[in-house]
Amino acid sequence: MIETIPSFGLGTFRVDAAKTAAAVKSALQIGYRHIDTAQYYNNEAAIGEGVRDSGVARDDIWVTTKVWWERLSRDALIASLKDSHAKLDIGTIDLALVHWPSPNGEVPIAETLAALQEAQQLGLIRHYGVSNFTAPLLEQAFNAPGGKEIVTNQIEVSPFLANRTLADATQRLGIRVTAYMPLSEGRAHKDTTIKAIADKHGATPAQVTFAWLLSRDIVVLSASTNAEHQKSNWETQKLKLDPEDIAKIDSLDEGRRNANPSFAPKW
Repeated sequence: MIETIPSFGLGTFRVDAAKTAAAVKSALQIGYRHIDTAQYYNNEAAIGEGVRDSGVARDDIWVTTKVWWERLSRDALIASLKDSHAKLDIGTIDLALVHWPSPNGEVPIAETLAALQEAQQLGLIRHYGVSNFTAPLLEQAFNAPGGKEIVTNQIEVSPFLANRTLADATQRLGIRVTAYMPLSEGRAHKDTTIKAIADKHGATPAQVTFAWLLSRDIVVLSASTNAEHQKSNWETQKLKLDPEDIAKIDSLDEGRRNANPSFAPKW
């Protein structure tokens, strides 16, 4: 049984549901042990199919899903996780995240955390965490009953949104940072600085970007349905960047955010 969130995972946001099961199966057979989904992605059933078909023991796989911000009250959250549990059909879910904080604190974080603890007691989930929480919101959650058990804060981090203040605040609380959209919607593939570092190491721009995140002790979510690309991304973990490489990537930060919906908190 995996007890700590694996540092390199497969993200499935915007992955065609018809391709999801095969993508999950191939990733797990390559060596991935962390699969990330969400109710909002509408692919939980396909995720479960890929897990079951992979031939990898269920106890060796960490599956994360997320509860949408409109379902954070006690009754709605429990119903939501029962739905996810049924769709995934893989037994207890390893980690459930609050996908976005409740706008303007409409649902108190204490109520949501209590519901997540109840979901644990019901055997729906093993761990819980949050996503897209600002530093003040995360501190508020951390100090609420059950807050010390928050496993991760999943946030957007890329070379163009280093998000260092929030990442540092998260890590100071002993909470792991998980990065989504690490390639900034594909921009990292084309950046000349990242490409030059990739050429230097005989690597791909994606590998360089992921290695930069790993150097910051950030959990990486890479998204690909192509088995060759999945394998290339997986091999990132062998790449060690030089301090000057890291400094050059650090210099690319421009605070450019891709995910900023109308219900997002004030960053």
